[in-house]
Amino acid sequence: MVRFVVVVFLLCICAFSGSAQQIKRFNPDTVITITLDSPVVIRSARLSTQTFINKILNDTSFYQAFRDMMHYSFTAENRIFTYNKKNKVEGKIYRKIYHNNKGPYKMQFLTKQDSGKVFKKNGKYQLYTVEMFDYIFMNAYNSDFIASMEAPAVKGKGSNESYKDKLKTLIFRPGHPIKGIPFIGNKTAIFTPNMRQYYDYAFSSAMYLDTIPVYRFKVSVKPDLSGWTKDDLMIKEMVTIFDKRDLRILGRYIDMKWDNLAFDFDVQMNIEMAPFEDGETLLPTKITYQGNWDIAFKKQERASFLILHKGYKKEK
Repeated sequence: MVRFVVVVFLLCICAFSGSAQQIKRFNPDTVITITLDSPVVIRSARLSTQTFINKILNDTSFYQAFRDMMHYSFTAENRIFTYNKKNKVEGKIYRKIYHNNKGPYKMQFLTKQDSGKVFKKNGKYQLYTVEMFDYIFMNAYNSDFIASMEAPAVKGKGSNESYKDKLKTLIFRPGHPIKGIPFIGNKTAIFTPNMRQYYDYAFSSAMYLDTIPVYRFKVSVKPDLSGWTKDDLMIKEMVTIFDKRDLRILGRYIDMKWDNLAFDFDVQMNIEMAPFEDGETLLPTKITYQGNWDIAFKKQERASFLILHKGYKKEK
């Protein structure tokens, strides 16, 4: 069960691509969406570091973006790579899927390609990480996936179902404490008075998708901390992209690393959104994941994902 909880957690804390140390191996993400301009100092009377922190903590736009997908048909291109201990590609999965939301929802596979070590003899995925990917980013497009932002655990459900209910909340709540995750405690609540002393805050001006002016707000571990203190901080860097015009959040990135006797992981994850139709509706366009994780007495798992959504079409 610990295995399930940890993988759910690692796959579900979301963010926007930053400049932290990436895992050194092949990275399928070659799509550049943001161009940095220069560092900026926020001096506006209506803006402060706390303004941006409050926006992050109270944001519901990512939740709403995934909810709004049920009103659109679109094509998803999913690339998954798995790796051996030497970080050499061991398995490849490519899916091109048309999510048809015209009438009753239908998921139509346009392309399915697999190579290398992908499946077990029983037909299940070799890696639990990939199995969870299938759950999060395939079923996420079904309206049943997100019934409410904070779905409570339902009595009578198995433990796995209870953790999947938590997953629906975790994916939208960066910076909040995560209850029920072994050994993690409040390490994700990086904006509390106690945790803020360990982090630096920096702003940059940037351009997103060539046309949208944005602020890039980076929270990173202070470089002058002792090694022991740094090791005890799970979130190494968190980057959030804000539209300068209305401070809507368009993207999030998070870099996490943790190591103890029970498990260790090294994960970077990114989710990006873009406005469609009337310019108001935000929809997910890019999701990336790079991660290694190892739980005692279990096989180490190394994987990366690149998910691109294209051709959104509004359905009645």
